[in-house]
Amino acid sequence: MKINEIMSRSPHACRLEDNLNSVARLMWEHDCGCIPVISTNGNGALVGVITDRDICMAAYTQGKPLIEIPVESSMVRGVIACRAEDDIAMVEARMRVSRVRRIPVIDEKGALVGIVSINDLARAAERESVMSGLPTVTLSEVAGTLAAICTPRTKVETPM
Repeated sequence: MKINEIMSRSPHACRLEDNLNSVARLMWEHDCGCIPVISTNGNGALVGVITDRDICMAAYTQGKPLIEIPVESSMVRGVIACRAEDDIAMVEARMRVSRVRRIPVIDEKGALVGIVSINDLARAAERESVMSGLPTVTLSEVAGTLAAICTPRTKVETPM
């Protein structure tokens, strides 16, 4: 099974110059916790992602209203991405190793075309196991990936 069979197409995205308030609004309105960041030059190239946690930590560490904090200062760069034709098992393994819940899907030019989440993988594994009994990714593997993602990293000191 390929990613294009389970990914969410045309995800909501933001741009570098947007502020965190507008991104938080997108997350609220579309019930999502991760927004891809695309370039401002119009080609739709993926340049980063921003999560609900990134927004919270930026507000806490910068002590400013969200409307005053640009996406560019809080987003994650060097994003792990995949292609629509990638195999589900490969993307699941990438999530496990990278400890991420969502991976943007890009085309051959690097433009954003979708996003795939651990939830998408779980639903696909369940559907395949019911239909064929031979899933591309098993429910046990998805549970293992979720456990790896949720394993606490080393504790970081709280800033004073």
